[in-house]
Amino acid sequence: MTQEKIAVVTGGTRGIGLAITKKLIADGFKVAAIYNGNDAAAQKCEQDTGATAFKLDVTNFDDCQAVCKNIEATMGPISVLVNNAGITKDGMLHKMGKDSWDSVMATNLTSCFNMCRAVVPGMRDRGYGRIVNISSINGQKGQMGQTNYSAAKAGMIGFTKALALENAAKGITVNAICPGYIETEMTAAMPQPVLDGIVKGIPVGRMGKPEEIADYVSFLSAEKNAFTTGATFTVNGGQYMPS
Repeated sequence: MTQEKIAVVTGGTRGIGLAITKKLIADGFKVAAIYNGNDAAAQKCEQDTGATAFKLDVTNFDDCQAVCKNIEATMGPISVLVNNAGITKDGMLHKMGKDSWDSVMATNLTSCFNMCRAVVPGMRDRGYGRIVNISSINGQKGQMGQTNYSAAKAGMIGFTKALALENAAKGITVNAICPGYIETEMTAAMPQPVLDGIVKGIPVGRMGKPEEIADYVSFLSAEKNAFTTGATFTVNGGQYMPS
């Protein structure tokens, strides 16, 4: 067991990732918030939360290794990793370009391998770690126009289960969260009739809040939560209820 409280959150400066960053800081973690493109949002995240932002292309294996080594050298051993980075490039498969497939798979799924490969050896050496992978409702049920995204997010669930089995005896838990529709900048940009249609399909009658996902991450990242691993948590307001 470790006394360090260093967490890494990919996609940690905006949307759901920002809410996770804020919650983990409130829990006493020092947070390395990983981002790719939006420097202004990263600066604001640092100013507002006290997190340290690191610019990183999570699809690049060598860069993930280097940045995680830098985090451990400057902040301390990484005890929590939240794989939250993700993109969408929607389109029907019969019209989808290969780049749309490759980039979505790389950012959503391959990034999990890259980041876990960088931190798991150290976690195993220390006998402690918490990994939380942010998947999606569409990785569970599929979604028209999202064969790439649905495949990547479903892959995260299988990845979570296998990695949990590999590391359970080393004090490392690995779990997945599948959010439904959440109030973020992305959903706020949708036309109101589309939003109304989405909400109509959610039994609780509203979209989720980023903080509600962050609460699950907080629970799964806690040192005392040592008996939950390989699990998938469905957080979608009842929109989809897997058996």
